[in-house]
Amino acid sequence: MSEALNDTALDQLFREARSYNGYLDTPVSQAQLEGIWDLMKFGPTSANCLPARIIWCTSTEAKQKLAACTMPSNGDKILQAPVTAIIGMDLEFYEQLPELFPHADARSWFVGNDALIEKTAFRNSSLQGAYLMLAARALGLDTGPMSGFDNAAVDKAFFAGTKLQSNFICTLGYGDTASIFARSPRPEFARFNQVA
Repeated sequence: MSEALNDTALDQLFREARSYNGYLDTPVSQAQLEGIWDLMKFGPTSANCLPARIIWCTSTEAKQKLAACTMPSNGDKILQAPVTAIIGMDLEFYEQLPELFPHADARSWFVGNDALIEKTAFRNSSLQGAYLMLAARALGLDTGPMSGFDNAAVDKAFFAGTKLQSNFICTLGYGDTASIFARSPRPEFARFNQVA
């Protein structure tokens, strides 16, 4: 049985964590990016399908290429952040299932079923993107997830000739507190929840 995390950990992961629009001029290392993956890969996905494919944009060239695919304000954030992750999804993720989920012939569930493939890839890569943000926070980094970009343009620039598609993007680094807004409302349980 797991023990509840203490308040310091819960604050770091949730209560005090914020989405940043700007970062300090402090680098993020390759080892830190690998550390994020080494945590997030343990988050659950359907039949351990792990459809997320991530491009970590760290070079000026990669950031400029990505920024060109976004609304101007998001482009500025990308150019300033130490790292921006493109969370993509592999529409042929099921080809990995004989290795990743050896308990059943899970590959056969998806072959030829494009609607199920797309739904599963999108749902589970979205989950993995959330795990990425929590892993980054757990390792002392801050994040800035965003939409506000042209998926088709990102796919052409970064995933051309593959069965990969972009889901969303997320900046990473050491957040500049001057870049965040006042905390938006977070309603109490009773407003958006029911117990059946």
